[in-house]
Amino acid sequence: MFYDVIVVGGGPAGATFARLAGKFARVLLIDGAPLRFGDKGKPCGGLLAPDAQKVLRKSGLSVPEDVLTEPQIDFVKTIDCKSGIIRNYERTYINVSRERFDRWLISLCDEVVTVACGICVNIEKQGDAFYIEYRNGKGEVAAATCRYLVGADGAASVVRRFAFPGAKPRMYTSIQQWFRNKDSAPLYSCIFDESITDCCSWSISKGRYTVFGGAYPMDMPMERFENQKKVLRRFGYILEDPVRTECCLVLRPRAEKDFFLGEDGVFLIGEAAGFVSPSSLEGISYAIKSGEALANALACKAPHKSYRLLTAKIRARLMLKTLKCPFMYYPPLRRFVMKSGIMSAKKDENN
Repeated sequence: MFYDVIVVGGGPAGATFARLAGKFARVLLIDGAPLRFGDKGKPCGGLLAPDAQKVLRKSGLSVPEDVLTEPQIDFVKTIDCKSGIIRNYERTYINVSRERFDRWLISLCDEVVTVACGICVNIEKQGDAFYIEYRNGKGEVAAATCRYLVGADGAASVVRRFAFPGAKPRMYTSIQQWFRNKDSAPLYSCIFDESITDCCSWSISKGRYTVFGGAYPMDMPMERFENQKKVLRRFGYILEDPVRTECCLVLRPRAEKDFFLGEDGVFLIGEAAGFVSPSSLEGISYAIKSGEALANALACKAPHKSYRLLTAKIRARLMLKTLKCPFMYYPPLRRFVMKSGIMSAKKDENN
């Protein structure tokens, strides 16, 4: 079967692009999440940060009630493990089920897009077209061809590896575990411990569960994760008997070279392109923005050039986020800011 566009990946970036491009092109969306993660969805904190909320509003989208998960969150408890400083910062997040959120976005494009459940196993360039093979839930291999190929398949993107085989973006291993709530737990906490990771860890309340996770360097990530749980016991976090463990890769750009827009008929959007905040690891807002940008670019005569222009603000904003990183991840500066109480809530655990 021939399509104008084949999209690999059905997360926010792929679903947004497919919904918009499907209005003027024949689109096949290959969604591998149900096979990789089952009914649990992608390993993700499942919080819509203010940037993501703003993007959804501008797109005219309102998150359905059945996508939401209690409790809703209006502050972040921030912990510096080495110094013991704890601060609360006011910020409003929408707490969602990531699996239901992604299903909802895909449902919006069902009428104009062909959606297939499968995992991409082979990509070949055949003249001016691309030949794609994907394995479905029954283990059968299906095939399709297209004029344009879009990679929306996250940090471990097979499309990026096909288009840029020598690319080595900065990656971390994200690990999360789910625990049944035994005692009252912070709604959302952000944890810094430079002895374990130069990124961060987090805990989030999700209904009857507490989710604890973090992003760790690629060497011995599980050992780092377990050590972080031990350190957190002195802050009152008893993280025992997990009911679920999940992991995935996450990108963390630090320079323009960490962005991969695509070339020669291949395009990358969302995290596959490197569009993730290096300070907070938030990626949903950039996934939606880049999906919209590519849909607009494909309607132009020079789509690659147009896509680069339309994502210039995204790349610039992410590079500005790197300027925020020292205030969060350089320990002396972070402790100075936290100790000063700048921008923290008036009542916190150090007062």
